[in-house]
Amino acid sequence: MGVAVSPLGVARIVLPQVSRAKAERDLLSVNSAPLREHEALALLAQAQAQLVEFLAGKRRTLDLPPDLSLGTPFQRKVWRAALRIPYGRVRSYKWIAVRVGGGRYARAVGLALGANPVPILVPCHRVVAQDGSLGGFSCGLPAKRKLLTLEGTLKQLKS
Repeated sequence: MGVAVSPLGVARIVLPQVSRAKAERDLLSVNSAPLREHEALALLAQAQAQLVEFLAGKRRTLDLPPDLSLGTPFQRKVWRAALRIPYGRVRSYKWIAVRVGGGRYARAVGLALGANPVPILVPCHRVVAQDGSLGGFSCGLPAKRKLLTLEGTLKQLKS
């Protein structure tokens, strides 16, 4: 797992990868203005601690500012809508589509969520298909299942 920060907040979260090199490449893809070292270290430490607590089931929310500046305007609208999904709840791709411009955009919502640079912070794992099936997840369906199990919602869905 890794975290990258920018002057605007947490810019990238990389969940466990198949290799350390892949995780490092993903983190280094964040191109942002430099932070003063003490600010960056403080935010990195805070992000890491909160993510570890969340994944251990000891925290339900992350009190971290997301940097969503790398997304398109549509992606940012989708990510902001996903931020409104509470812990332990799921919503459909269509639910988000209705909130960002129309129910017919469900497929585009899925693509935008797949580009989410800060999974867990922007809880795209809480978005499922209208029929209750899992849909997709940029970090893989096993990770989505684990996160939904942690939040107590997987048993309500078709997995």
